[in-house]
Amino acid sequence: MVGIATFDSTIHFYNLKRALQQPLMLIVPDVQDVYTPLQTDVIVQLSECRQHLELLLENIPTMFHDNRTADSAFGAAVKAAFLAMKSTGGKLIVFQKFILNDCCNDDDAIVEIVLPSVGIAALSAREAEGRTNISAGEKEAHKLLQPADKALKTMAVELAEYQVCVDVFITTQTYVDVASISVIPRTTGGQVYYYYPFSAVSDPAKLYNDLRWNVTRPQGFEAVMRVRCSQGIQVQEYSGNFCKRIPTDVDLPVIDCDKTLMVNLKHDDKLPDGAECAFQCALLYTTIYGQRKIRVSTLSLPCTSVLSNLFRSADLDTHFACFLKQVSSSGQLVLPEALKLLPLYTLGLVKSTGLRTDGRIDDRSFWINYVSSLSTSSAIPLVYPRMMAIHDLNSKEVDGSLIPPAIPLTSEHVCDDGIYLLENGEDCLIYIGNSVEPNITRQLFGFSSADEIPTQFVLQQYDNPLSKKLNDVVNEIRRQRCSYLRYG
Repeated sequence: MVGIATFDSTIHFYNLKRALQQPLMLIVPDVQDVYTPLQTDVIVQLSECRQHLELLLENIPTMFHDNRTADSAFGAAVKAAFLAMKSTGGKLIVFQKFILNDCCNDDDAIVEIVLPSVGIAALSAREAEGRTNISAGEKEAHKLLQPADKALKTMAVELAEYQVCVDVFITTQTYVDVASISVIPRTTGGQVYYYYPFSAVSDPAKLYNDLRWNVTRPQGFEAVMRVRCSQGIQVQEYSGNFCKRIPTDVDLPVIDCDKTLMVNLKHDDKLPDGAECAFQCALLYTTIYGQRKIRVSTLSLPCTSVLSNLFRSADLDTHFACFLKQVSSSGQLVLPEALKLLPLYTLGLVKSTGLRTDGRIDDRSFWINYVSSLSTSSAIPLVYPRMMAIHDLNSKEVDGSLIPPAIPLTSEHVCDDGIYLLENGEDCLIYIGNSVEPNITRQLFGFSSADEIPTQFVLQQYDNPLSKKLNDVVNEIRRQRCSYLRYG
């Protein structure tokens, strides 16, 4: 089943009933006490409304082309859509964007900010208020990383109770209070997609691919998860994007292949040396075909009182992924062989967007929300990116792999006559040295020097082997990361 609603300072539903000649717009003007104008026909079977749906999607850009409303009833729109989905549950995908108003010609435009500003859970520009007094802003900066009020959290819990998951796509060039908006997807098992600063030249491809993967990736609905342990160990807490209504279970309106949940365990009894400890995770969910299934994962591990055995079996990636999602204690740091790279990754973490006090509040809020459900395999690249040389792809044999070997992140491995690609799973940067041969930059980018490349540049494939190999590398990285990299 599918339905579409649009919103600015009011909410617009669309009657997709097949008996109508075309979709009928139904406007909800009251954004404080919202309602669904029809109990049926706003969410209908795709097979019954495909023609109307395609017509509506084609017409929406022109329908609102001259709309100059700068207000956004984001909270009211989510609430109204929830009322329409309440009986069925499912996925709610919300687009919160900025508006470009044309001026005298196509080269001039005014960006109007679309902060959720009217209706239920309306927000204010807290970042600007916090910076009015610099000293006070520094002292209260941590509060800007928390939701502005409890209205969105209350709404999110209600959404989760009725098995509605919310994903939010934010395209913006200024502050939109991600810290508050992200509460809804974080509580409902959803995700925030954040494009800042949004570029109409280079970002549409990523937006399209992110949306396509969001709806086509393996996922389950109406999920409930519980972790059980052997006697002597118990679950202390869960971390991730979910709603928790009872102590033992986590509720996940939607669970997908990219989400990770962290479980903290604690001892509550002595474990005999040499005995086995068992851990079992049970996930009950509904497939996209409506089948109710349960997936059970069981792990049995030996108990030991010898610290060297424990350290020898330590998993660096998992340790760091957990470390990334929680505050570390101030105790002594022990560095066994398996964890020798932990200080390096920790240094990268300290320099990351979420922990830098000089960063934008929205950027920090998005980063904190993003890592809360980040997979273990994606945690280390986020803080310690992969770098590779791309100026000599023609001369390298990569043992059957499309990806060149990674280069250490040190200046001694970067030459003035080289071109290097740096990627962390979300973004991709290309560094061009000052002494690169013009022929190489022409083959890769279509320009003779880096100075000629425009600020907003979209990587193209040209008719030469080097350009083809570079595009193959980028596409393979996208496939590995399940993410359409932004690059610059």
